[in-house]
Amino acid sequence: MKNLLLSSVIGLGFATAAVADTTEYALDASHSQIEFSYNHLGYSTTKGIFSGFEGTIQFDAEDAANSSVEVSFPADSLYTGWAERTAHLLGEDFFGAEANPTITFKSTSIEVTGENTGLITGDLTLNGITKPAVLDATMNQMGDHPMAKTPWAGFDATTTILRSDYDMGMFAPYISDEVEVNISIEAMQAM
Repeated sequence: MKNLLLSSVIGLGFATAAVADTTEYALDASHSQIEFSYNHLGYSTTKGIFSGFEGTIQFDAEDAANSSVEVSFPADSLYTGWAERTAHLLGEDFFGAEANPTITFKSTSIEVTGENTGLITGDLTLNGITKPAVLDATMNQMGDHPMAKTPWAGFDATTTILRSDYDMGMFAPYISDEVEVNISIEAMQAM
């Protein structure tokens, strides 16, 4: 039951309703990342990774709808494996990282879909533009961390966004407008 409820809330988000009787978890930046991929001219699938997360999860074990998460990370944490591509993606054609240095997601609703799964709807702010996004989240594991000896949770989530929704549609359709996003995050119970 605990896994079911946590899976429904941890997908990245922050509920606006008051949170009653919750346990706070802090994101583990050293074991959390977002990978995105897009089609490049039909020849390849190109990828990038973001890291450097900050955020907290307010987990309500009695009612998942009262749980929440707030997450942010720096746009310039982007890594593509090629410095020139990274610089171009961080520029004004795409992420606009100088003017909009932080990417955020704040949940607005939670829907439990299975024993260890949930849909997290929230507001994604990217390139200074906020649009709704839905994360399909799966709880991987919850329990005491074997080294840290504290309660820990891990989960994955996926979504697809359109670059053009965030004024990042340069070169579409040659470079796909649809971007697949894969999220893997760990969180530890706050002390």
